[in-house]
Amino acid sequence: MPDLNDFVAGMRLLLAPGGVATIELPHLMRLLDRNQFDTIHHEHYSNFSLRTLQRILSAHGLTIFDVEELPIHGGSLRVYAAHADGHGRRADAGVADLLAREDAAGLTTPTPYASSAARVQETNRRLLEVLIPINREGKSVVGYGARGKGNTLLNYCGIRADRMDYTVDRNLYKQGRFLPGTHIPTAHPSKIAERRLDFILILPWNLKDEIIEQPAFGSSRTSFSSSTATKDSGPRWTP
Repeated sequence: MPDLNDFVAGMRLLLAPGGVATIELPHLMRLLDRNQFDTIHHEHYSNFSLRTLQRILSAHGLTIFDVEELPIHGGSLRVYAAHADGHGRRADAGVADLLAREDAAGLTTPTPYASSAARVQETNRRLLEVLIPINREGKSVVGYGARGKGNTLLNYCGIRADRMDYTVDRNLYKQGRFLPGTHIPTAHPSKIAERRLDFILILPWNLKDEIIEQPAFGSSRTSFSSSTATKDSGPRWTP
């Protein structure tokens, strides 16, 4: 939301006196500790910790009384909130527990954000260390997924059509076009089956398992996910 305060103020106006507002969003703590910087792109104006969300809602007369931690999108929060005055609900112990863990991780200090920069730079080096030898050997590399995550990663790492032959995506509106910034062409996934490929880089790592199960992967030799290049362990190869 570009105007966050206006949006939350609207939530309060719409919510019935005894109503519950449910908000689901990626968790900032997971973005940092799992090095998920590729989730930062044009559609995401903000990234939230529970502490920050609590302050925003509180400023508009709403209070969080429960929270769930979900695996979706690399780690998300599902927050339950109600009117601060007279909602009649006791805060679940999980709220205080997660707030304490965020504070212990230093999310209210500059430290984790500063250290994140070095990890992002190392991700760039590791991914290029994988791709450059493949390119030198004349082997084929294609990307799977023309999504926001992949575009952030490819543009940051300076990966262009000289490192990746093309990408594929099931979205018809993206086929026959080019990725923004990198100008890598995008095709239908059926193109993967046209010839035996050496490597496929899965860019939307949160959908990795689903993508690998698709029939197009039967003709490729090796696939690897951008998630393995953005974590501390470095790139791994998945047959």
